[in-house]
Amino acid sequence: MFKSYNFICLLNTLKQCRFGSTTQSGGKNEVATMLTNRNPRNLERLRIGYKPDGYHVDALGKRYWHKLQLTASGKYVKASIVHFQNGEVLSANTSEWCIKKQLYRTIDTSAYINLGRVLAQRCLQSGLIEVECFIKSKKPDDKVALFLQAMQEGGVSLTEPSQFKAAMPWDLDRPEKPWEVTE
Repeated sequence: MFKSYNFICLLNTLKQCRFGSTTQSGGKNEVATMLTNRNPRNLERLRIGYKPDGYHVDALGKRYWHKLQLTASGKYVKASIVHFQNGEVLSANTSEWCIKKQLYRTIDTSAYINLGRVLAQRCLQSGLIEVECFIKSKKPDDKVALFLQAMQEGGVSLTEPSQFKAAMPWDLDRPEKPWEVTE
């Protein structure tokens, strides 16, 4: 016999709300229909959320959910992750006291490497594992290249997967759905 379980939570106003009561009465299973998804970027993680395409005559660099930006001024370096709709999501800057205290200079090569490590750690803590990168480095031992390498070693992928587009009935190739596991 299944028993009825009610999960009750207290909201900020101490108002009670039921989240999922499952009962069995007369051979029927009744499941609560109230479900709230509190992750606004869930569809992006499933690769079915809207990804801005732009027009074919537009400049490249508009097709991303999260974009990596690196800004170097005369004294400090700032790296940030920008969402296409909501703006800056998270950032790291060598002018932050906790980062500046550990550096000899705030614009040298070690500053770029450590800034990449810090931003990668913050990305992983916030759940961002894929970021689109439009930053080009001129040499493989350049400061920017070392920053990007530190981001990759920190566990952040610098390319985002493409948006899933449903196959039309006449399409020969039918891509695998990202939410289905076929292993």
